[in-house]
Amino acid sequence: MEDFEQRWADTEKILEERFGKVPDIEGILFLIGVNELGKLPRKKFSKEQKQDLMHIAVCTLLCQRGYYEYVGRDADNWPHFNELKHMDLTGIGEQERMLKECMVRYFE
Repeated sequence: MEDFEQRWADTEKILEERFGKVPDIEGILFLIGVNELGKLPRKKFSKEQKQDLMHIAVCTLLCQRGYYEYVGRDADNWPHFNELKHMDLTGIGEQERMLKECMVRYFE
């Protein structure tokens, strides 16, 4: 995508306007996870729940590329996914780029 850098900059601008600063990748994953969960707890999320929220975000994003499929929610209303294929990206840079491309689509 030749316009990816501009689209990513636009996404960062939207997030900065909404939250007062640009979150890092983990922060964006957390936001997507909370959005997909669809509810906020009465108290803070535990460390394990925060990791689960980021996992929900990654699965949600990678559904766009056919790596995961949404299968439903459990009794506590947390979304669950099945892995359809293993990611074949070798470097962290490639993985981050793909996640950013999926994030751009998610926010568009």
